[in-house]
Amino acid sequence: MPKSSVFRAFATAVLMAYVAASQPVLAQAIPRLGGPDQAQHQDKDQAEDQSVSTLKVNVEVVQLFFNVKDKKGALIPNLTKDDFQVFEDGKPQTIKYFSAESNLPLTLGILIDSSPSQTRVLDMEKEVGGSFVNQIVREKDLAFVIGFDADVNLLQDFTNSTRLLRQAMNGAHIGGGGGGGFSGVPGLGGGPVPTLSHGCCTMLYDAVYLASHDELAQQVGRKAMILLTDGEDEGSKLKIRDAIEAAQKADTICYVLLVADRGGMWQGFGAGDMKKLTQETGGRVIEVGNKFDKLKEAFDQIARELRSQYNIGYVPTNTKRDGTFRKVEIRSKNGYKIQARTGYFAVASRD
Repeated sequence: MPKSSVFRAFATAVLMAYVAASQPVLAQAIPRLGGPDQAQHQDKDQAEDQSVSTLKVNVEVVQLFFNVKDKKGALIPNLTKDDFQVFEDGKPQTIKYFSAESNLPLTLGILIDSSPSQTRVLDMEKEVGGSFVNQIVREKDLAFVIGFDADVNLLQDFTNSTRLLRQAMNGAHIGGGGGGGFSGVPGLGGGPVPTLSHGCCTMLYDAVYLASHDELAQQVGRKAMILLTDGEDEGSKLKIRDAIEAAQKADTICYVLLVADRGGMWQGFGAGDMKKLTQETGGRVIEVGNKFDKLKEAFDQIARELRSQYNIGYVPTNTKRDGTFRKVEIRSKNGYKIQARTGYFAVASRD
């Protein structure tokens, strides 16, 4: 049975959020699981770390992936650079790069809510989600799977194997993320020392933060995250704003499929926070309820959008790398609707 593990940097995330407030937090260190491919995995990690570091030093171009739709929501293809204007903090920018390629490599995170509220819909999510993985993931793509309830569990790290991704999704189970808790040394997830597991709750915001900060932020290029959840958070250490900021810093588009067996009664169940998350990152919320056909159509819509993105790049007129948030707006000269993230963080350059 595949093992699940709490994200290695969860303690770091908690400490970053709470040390400033002088609140004591019990952290745990989870060692990396060994195996025959450990050395290869470490070499890959080191190469990725080096490439990411180089990117942060040298990249001056801000890249924006986005969709263009008409008033009815239909995707608009075949537009050119001259059809758009870009503004940063209200100031016009010169478009230096533009493409309308649909086959750019994609890095994708799939986050599955396995809390008790999902009991009647989890099997449906596994079946339809597995078909989506077969449809969307190609040879040059990478994807990972996370299960979350009272814990945040990495069920499958980056891979382009649709078999492994489907296997990870099928391993998710109610109240257990997807593998059956921890094992090993006391105090390292094996007890009796208390851990960050609460035995209840739905750590939705923490899951988004960790998927962004620990996984997607280490990657470059086109990135997206899909959440299968009823949208209700309970027990997260972090807030929705922390989750949104982490996704923005990771340049990740977030989609939320609201799935639950409650007949579409979303008001008061976190839909507002989910709308905020998706709007600010360039994705959207799709209400599914407990309907198989609606879930399949939602996945189909996301697949079409991810394969129909435009990409604009520009060099900001504001050259300061002061870590502040810059508001970005893409405007269509034809009056079409633009689905894009609302801005980016100007991360300070490193020597």
